[in-house]
Amino acid sequence: MLKCETREDALARLGRALADPTRCRILVALLDGISYPARLADHLGLSRSNVSNHLACLRGCGLVVAAHEGRQVRYALADAHLTRALGELVSVVLTVDTAEPCLDVPPTVTGPAAQVRG
Repeated sequence: MLKCETREDALARLGRALADPTRCRILVALLDGISYPARLADHLGLSRSNVSNHLACLRGCGLVVAAHEGRQVRYALADAHLTRALGELVSVVLTVDTAEPCLDVPPTVTGPAAQVRG
């Protein structure tokens, strides 16, 4: 059963999908059009089971759709809006300070709360 989500939930799902480098590579490969797990595995230099697991995750997140073609399953991006959005994200050029790592570090606690934790 399909369900509608809030915009925030949809962005969170997309963010979780994009947080994994392999899923990013699969999504970028699907920007070129439909593909099959074996073709994606060969193209990306990954195992078929690894690609299939990531495709299942992306399908569960609603980012890709699967269609059976005989014994094969083809995959495509789920929505034209997603295709355009990913295309725009891929074209973004970031200026990166290589001396600063891009880490998801929680903010440090200061003040009275820090004394309680310490």
